[in-house]
Amino acid sequence: MNNIPEKTVERLSQYRRILIDLLPVQEFIYSHDLAALLHITPVQVRRDLMLIGYSGTLRKGYNIQDLLQKLSNILDSNSTANVCIVGMGNLGRAITGYFNGRRSKLKIVAAFDNDVNKTHHLISGINCYPVNEMFEVIKKENISIGIITTPPEVSADVCEQLVASGIKGIMNYTPARLKVPEHVFLEEYDMITSLEKIAFYIQHR
Repeated sequence: MNNIPEKTVERLSQYRRILIDLLPVQEFIYSHDLAALLHITPVQVRRDLMLIGYSGTLRKGYNIQDLLQKLSNILDSNSTANVCIVGMGNLGRAITGYFNGRRSKLKIVAAFDNDVNKTHHLISGINCYPVNEMFEVIKKENISIGIITTPPEVSADVCEQLVASGIKGIMNYTPARLKVPEHVFLEEYDMITSLEKIAFYIQHR
């Protein structure tokens, strides 16, 4: 399973999110119906699911409950992965408030900020610590994933602190391009780039 391409892993997570919503109302789904919900081709869906060793039937399609179990076995680790978020501005609070409780194997357990009006308080049910306590808290809480929602000019320093604290994976929500060692997995999401991409396509269609 370590050889599954990154884009496939993304789609597997999207499949699971859709199937969770569908489970209360239906038992089976065809590849073309699942594809339509994600705006991709049925061939892509079948390839992704064949890659993880799952196939449906011609008569009924995919059993949603069985497929959800298969996806969870692949996407979820055996133990809960603890997450921290650095930067508790509007975006940081929104992510924390939205995310917690949605995945049993991923849990935001700490937040960090330099604003004294935020530190040593509960924000969205999460303890917020000063950034200078990052190393100790990450070790104490066994945190392996960090989310960066700071201003871009400080994100590189924050990234270095996270890596030095033993973080194994980083989600960067700032437009700054970050560098990490090979043993750290980095995922970067630039909202401005995504919006510019949308603007480009609506102008040329």
